[in-house]
Amino acid sequence: MSLDYKTVACSHITLSQLMLPSHSNFSGKIHGGYLLSLMDQIAFACGSKFSGKYCVTASVDRVDFLSPIEVGELVTLNASVNFVGTSSMVVGIRVEAQNIQTGQIKHCNSSYFTMIAKDAETGKPVAVPRLILRSKEEVMRYLKAAERIELRKQKPASAEPFAGCLEQAVCEIRQHFDAKVELVI
Repeated sequence: MSLDYKTVACSHITLSQLMLPSHSNFSGKIHGGYLLSLMDQIAFACGSKFSGKYCVTASVDRVDFLSPIEVGELVTLNASVNFVGTSSMVVGIRVEAQNIQTGQIKHCNSSYFTMIAKDAETGKPVAVPRLILRSKEEVMRYLKAAERIELRKQKPASAEPFAGCLEQAVCEIRQHFDAKVELVI
């Protein structure tokens, strides 16, 4: 079975939205959950555009909120496919906010969503097109995504520290962290 090849540019999506008071949290800044929802939407659109299939979110790599977003700012999310597996795609997302009165733009967030392409009838994962990389930036993003995937495989998130040895875990905490261990047995 031969798969199609597509350029990264075929996956580019941009979404811009004015931040309203209804999007804010109790401190008056844009709620992180609202921003995550927008990121999930653009990841879906990007993956679906690239694969031509319905996509679901499989995982989200680290999300750091670098700068708060204010009510009245124009938020722009840019997304593109950085890496493809058999049925998966790593979608890179960059979030920027612009003060529309001053024109000042700030980088607020970058994250990576892993999307899985699904068959509409069976719901099973289906193959996605391969990537054509056309710039140094695209090559580096592809390799960084592959590196993050490999690191996840090396140490499963569910593995217990020190193979579950309580004595070693307590020793580690006492030597390197500012916490008290008061075990109740």
